[in-house]
Amino acid sequence: MAYQIKYAYTCHIGKIRNNNEDNFWCCGEFLNAQNQGMSHIQSGCRKQSELPVMAVFDGMGGESCGEMAAFLAAESCGMHYKEQKDRIGREGEQFLLEACEKMNQAVCDYGTENRIDSMGTTAAMLAFGEDMIYGCNLGDSRIYRSNCEKFGQISEDHTLGRHFLGKAPLTQYLGMQEEDLKLAPSLTSYPVVEGDRYLICSDGITDMLSDGEIADIFTREIPVEETVQVLVERALKKGGRDNITVILCEVMNQKENWWKRMWNQLKRHEGDIS
Repeated sequence: MAYQIKYAYTCHIGKIRNNNEDNFWCCGEFLNAQNQGMSHIQSGCRKQSELPVMAVFDGMGGESCGEMAAFLAAESCGMHYKEQKDRIGREGEQFLLEACEKMNQAVCDYGTENRIDSMGTTAAMLAFGEDMIYGCNLGDSRIYRSNCEKFGQISEDHTLGRHFLGKAPLTQYLGMQEEDLKLAPSLTSYPVVEGDRYLICSDGITDMLSDGEIADIFTREIPVEETVQVLVERALKKGGRDNITVILCEVMNQKENWWKRMWNQLKRHEGDIS
């Protein structure tokens, strides 16, 4: 199925924090290491063959280390995409695994060079292949899938149990030295289905809104850009205690242009004659 990806994304600093440790990679765009988020929602529509990778990063570490980790991950993601984008169509999972390795190395190298022991970032990524959509994550940034039948999380939270005081520590993230703990991204895949929506978000959304509240927003028949706006507004209204990053994608059928339809009809006619 030839298809398009309708998308909308934004990155908001929230209501409490003075710095933004979130970042993203969407259609070739990402933020500088030092930033205050975005003042708008960006949206558009691309063919699957054009820019089929989208990702959210939530950095962690004091003294601007979180910002730098998320930035390095986004930058490395873009570099890997430019070098290996032709493999996504049929090797989506391998593409994502290799992306995680390269992003992890970029964060680790920076930490080693600058003698920083504690810096890292989560990662939640989607790669849109020809017939399948591949998901990958490290940490607690999440990926959700929504269709006419159900809404649910398709990523895996890499956290150490449940903590009643503060956030549970992460068991997987970018910035892990391989000699300490093996990098083990969670992978998932789904067939391409027209109308399916995929949400990638940092915990600035999921710490403020329950899955039920997010699912309720998705039951509304509103465009992706408006859905992103409602998600951010709800998270801010509930407190906005963390940075908020959201990417929402919808699979849409790609209509053939007039020349392509005529060519296909001619080929079918020639086959019937022979």
